[in-house]
Amino acid sequence: QVQLEESGGGLVQSGGSLRLSCAASGSISSINFMAWYRQTPGKRREPVAVLNNGGSTVYAESVKGRFTISRDIAKNTVYLQMNSLKPGDTAVYYCNINMYWGQGTQGTVSS
Repeated sequence: QVQLEESGGGLVQSGGSLRLSCAASGSISSINFMAWYRQTPGKRREPVAVLNNGGSTVYAESVKGRFTISRDIAKNTVYLQMNSLKPGDTAVYYCNINMYWGQGTQGTVSS
């Protein structure tokens, strides 16, 4: 079984930054897929950033140029650096590693 532990959410003013972390532990031999999603009340969970096994990245159009997904393979950890945050980025952020989900962490951006 695989467990994901998220951290790094919080409250920040518009224009500020947050860095999310997601560490995987348990029965995980290799990581093929890492991604961050976000969800707001009443809406579907949507992908924000994806990091494929080959190292290529894909970002949602709304976060391009502001968010960066990265990983530390040795630590089985994926990060999401979020800069120039806007109130519209307020959401619960979920990590996904090999199709396992983290518990979610709230990121709130005040205007």
